[in-house]
Amino acid sequence: MTLTTFDIAGRAMAAQLLRLNTIASNLANAGAVSGSADTAYRALKPVFASHYDGALATVDVAGVARTGTPEQRNDPSNPLADAQGNVWTAAVDPNQEMVEMVETARQYANNVEVLTTAKALALDTLRLGR
Repeated sequence: MTLTTFDIAGRAMAAQLLRLNTIASNLANAGAVSGSADTAYRALKPVFASHYDGALATVDVAGVARTGTPEQRNDPSNPLADAQGNVWTAAVDPNQEMVEMVETARQYANNVEVLTTAKALALDTLRLGR
């Protein structure tokens, strides 16, 4: 399979879209409380792998990993608390997620610009043949 500019930018956009989706899920679950460490929400992080085609390279999504350790706190009044009165909060840092969201949105926009430029160049090339 030969990669074109459109393939490379499209794959990069798909990777950034996955990042945005995982960030949205993480932000939606930030501060979520659970009755045990096993059931507490852990942040989702996409795992990427490089894909090479001769001299060209792009990205593939290898999977999505759960990261972080839930924070234990004592809150005996919480209905989810265990026998010792402990609850676990989601292992999500909203500030870090917001920074990643801005970075991801910028990278997505950069790839849109690459596609727009490649399309314009292809159309200009076709016009030269008239």
